Amino acid sequence: MAKVLVLYYSSYGHIEAMASAIAEGARSAGATVDIKRVPETAPAEVAQAAHFKLDQAAPIANVQDLANYDAIILGSPTRFGRVSSQMAAFLDQAGGLWAKGVLNGKVGAAFTSTASQHGGQETTLFSLITNLLHFGMVIVGLPYSHQGMMSMDEIVGGAPYGATTIAAGDGSRQPSEIDLAGARHQGELVAKTAAKLFS
Repeated sequence: MAKVLVLYYSSYGHIEAMASAIAEGARSAGATVDIKRVPETAPAEVAQAAHFKLDQAAPIANVQDLANYDAIILGSPTRFGRVSSQMAAFLDQAGGLWAKGVLNGKVGAAFTSTASQHGGQETTLFSLITNLLHFGMVIVGLPYSHQGMMSMDEIVGGAPYGATTIAAGDGSRQPSEIDLAGARHQGELVAKTAAKLFS
């Protein structure tokens, strides 16, 4: 049975919701799944003034936790087309794991959220995937077997590189059912891939 970590950062709950869907998909494929989040690095008064969602249920991860899983799925909102500083700060602490090759051959994947359709989803996914490749991980994206991302009937997230959602500039749009289905599908594929590699 594959052990999967869904590790995320979420300011306003969009990535938190996607993380839950990713985990649901991985569990549907028989994996044991933990959902954890990286620490908030913004000062408390700044986070509160910006109305960050600070009461999230997922426990705070420790960098050493990464060694305990067969697969790690990273989720971060975009920040000007790249990974959030909170996620970057967490991953920057993983040099010891990298030096020892602890994550070599494990499965990695990424998901994200942007304010607009053209807000940097794919570059953010690539910035996450770049970290995973430097760790020596095997990458699983979101193939077009998730047909929902081909829809022209509504605004949808999704890319071949990972599940995505679109939050709107004011954060009012929550992940749609198509976005959540993409997240579940990616989680399922990651779990199945890890099971094949580590069975």
